[in-house]
Amino acid sequence: MEVKFDRNGSELTVAVEGRVDTLTAPTLEEQVKGEINGVTKLVLDFTELKYISSAGLRVLLFLHQEMSQNGEMIVKNVCPEVMDVFDITGLSDALTIE
Repeated sequence: MEVKFDRNGSELTVAVEGRVDTLTAPTLEEQVKGEINGVTKLVLDFTELKYISSAGLRVLLFLHQEMSQNGEMIVKNVCPEVMDVFDITGLSDALTIE
């Protein structure tokens, strides 16, 4: 997994590449938590994300809860395989997906 951050004022875009699974989800959570202070708009760019496990979904739920108190979170460029996971788990109804 590779994570890239692009901050523009109070907007933070996080591009995630590869897989978010049991091994990588804690790293993703730690890295994003370290960057979201003062952020009012969090954009998760999943253009290069190929797989997400339940551990990754937990990170998304955590970030969604954090951002709902301080602003908004948008998930964009989701591949069909990851979108299937969102649909099956009901996350597609809870998240803002573009």
